[in-house]
Amino acid sequence: MSSHTFHLIIVTLFMNASTIAIAQKLNETLWNSGINYQRYHQANQALTPLETSPITTVLMGDSITDGWIDQRPEFFSENNIIDRGIGGETTGQMLLRFREDVIKLRPKVVAILAGINDIAENNGPIELERVFGNIVSMVDLAKANNIQVILCKLVPANRFPWRPHIIPTQKVKQLNEMIASYAKSHHLVLVDYFSPMADSNSGLKAELGSDGVHPNKKGYALMEPLLLEGIEAALQIN
Repeated sequence: MSSHTFHLIIVTLFMNASTIAIAQKLNETLWNSGINYQRYHQANQALTPLETSPITTVLMGDSITDGWIDQRPEFFSENNIIDRGIGGETTGQMLLRFREDVIKLRPKVVAILAGINDIAENNGPIELERVFGNIVSMVDLAKANNIQVILCKLVPANRFPWRPHIIPTQKVKQLNEMIASYAKSHHLVLVDYFSPMADSNSGLKAELGSDGVHPNKKGYALMEPLLLEGIEAALQIN
């Protein structure tokens, strides 16, 4: 074996080892980021394509959306609404699965309720501008695929049971202001969950949720007509 051939073999082995290492690192990164592509994979396969009975609305969100269908399943079945919330998710995680869990379902409308887990720093500290940017990117993806968008103000929260050292009150208000301003300037439907659900301390009213973050059945019952009104408005947009 010539020295040149030996050198090529060594280089090839090194490149293969490097490629494997990079792939392993990427898999670890994706795993650690908690992007749950599999959560709704089978459900999505069962829903698409639906040429004869198109989906009216998909809800993209976190545990607040995820828990909604558990407590009020009839609301979803009666109104042709699909729940695609995943507990604990941040806006960056939602953005990465937006194609799988929203676009491929080809709904007429998507309602986005997102950001509270970013404020809770579930994946570490993040600036509100980046949180807002992730929401805007989801809007851009929806509009590019002819899906009408509803932006939702965050449900009020002034404490996190799992992050007691973080006081979210002001950041919730600030992100809601950013969302409302964007919806107005871009002629998007805005659903305001915050105002009717907030107590005098800008937290979730005790009768609407016991942990200060997640609505109970009474809380969801309050949210439902607001969402339906938003869906109706979005469907009127050409």
